[in-house]
Amino acid sequence: MKRLFALVAVLGLVAGMAHAQGKLEIFSWWAGDEGPALQALIDLYKQQHPGVEVINATVTGGSGVNARAVLKTRMLGGDPPDSFQVHAGQELIGTWVAANRMEDLTSLFQQQGWMSAFPQNLIDLISTPNGIWSVPVNIHRSNVMWYVPANLQKWGVQPPTSWDDFLAMCPTLQSQGVTPLVVGENWTVQHLWESVAVATLGAQGWNDLWSGKIQFTDPQAVKVWDVFGKVLACTNSDASGLSWQQATDRVVNGQAAFNVMGDWAAGYMTTTLKLDPGTGFGWEASPGTQGVFVMLADSFGLPKGAPDPQNTMAWLELLGSKQGQDAFNPLKGSISPRLDSDLSLYNAYSQSAAKDWQSDTIVGSLVHGAVAKEAFMSQFADVMNIYLASQNSEQAANAAQAIANQVRLYD
Repeated sequence: MKRLFALVAVLGLVAGMAHAQGKLEIFSWWAGDEGPALQALIDLYKQQHPGVEVINATVTGGSGVNARAVLKTRMLGGDPPDSFQVHAGQELIGTWVAANRMEDLTSLFQQQGWMSAFPQNLIDLISTPNGIWSVPVNIHRSNVMWYVPANLQKWGVQPPTSWDDFLAMCPTLQSQGVTPLVVGENWTVQHLWESVAVATLGAQGWNDLWSGKIQFTDPQAVKVWDVFGKVLACTNSDASGLSWQQATDRVVNGQAAFNVMGDWAAGYMTTTLKLDPGTGFGWEASPGTQGVFVMLADSFGLPKGAPDPQNTMAWLELLGSKQGQDAFNPLKGSISPRLDSDLSLYNAYSQSAAKDWQSDTIVGSLVHGAVAKEAFMSQFADVMNIYLASQNSEQAANAAQAIANQVRLYD
């Protein structure tokens, strides 16, 4: 404990020095179309700390699927990066905090005034009784259905408000050679399952699933798979070969009507495809989830044994600052979790998301690390594969419950 207090004191002094030296390795999965948002932060950091060599260590792969595997090898091998991207919540706490591999950032939050700058429910998500473990840089929404307004008008359909509505319009779209709903590789199918589950169970039922009040084998949880199977019947057959960006492209180019994806898709469509929110693309809460905001947050922490902890603390200060978050989020398609964010910098989609963040019922994402341990989340891909192969709801439910018991999900 004395070592930790000494570390925090030293880092607090060094982080504010104008002539920091050394290196800073930032480990993330923000490559390609998500790269400009990260680069905006790196550019700010270099302006503030020109003597530091920044190493942008990205591992490509949607939702961090590949990055987490590489990170595990490095962390267990005693070679941690200076700071790494992680989904706020149990993805970090249930893995590296539980393994005593992260430094407590409570003093940083207090020094920077973040205890009042961030909403309490978000601070709770990144905390345990023993500390605060990461700095959130954004808020993303998982449960968004994307479409192109002009295309829907051409096809004679409206955004569905329930999955029953969606299933009813599938024949109309298919008769015109249009894929009703496009999905991609396995994790994007899991992402769709998440929205179907929230719609079927409701916000409270979804929360109960992760606390153990509802078992995966309960009839209401099994029903999620029944509805999901019907929805999948209206999707493309070549899902496994598509990235999330390629799935989004099919909506934009008129091959597909809808896609359920997080609002990093908004960042892609505005930053890369140069489309205007509201005209070039439209959005609604995924069917049946109106009034619910399924949230995730990207965050960074300080691993124990990081090579350049002083430079890491300066990086974390930037991430949590109003300046840093308002430079990053408009490019990323996300919103700032800070309560004092300048919404005039954000586009129409992000402003609508910020409004919903303040008024909707907030629940956490499974696929993006908020509500369940990484050990469960990573094995849920196997549950999905079981279902895709069998189309058997009870078999998938039994597999999910078996994994929940194995990893002690409810502890």
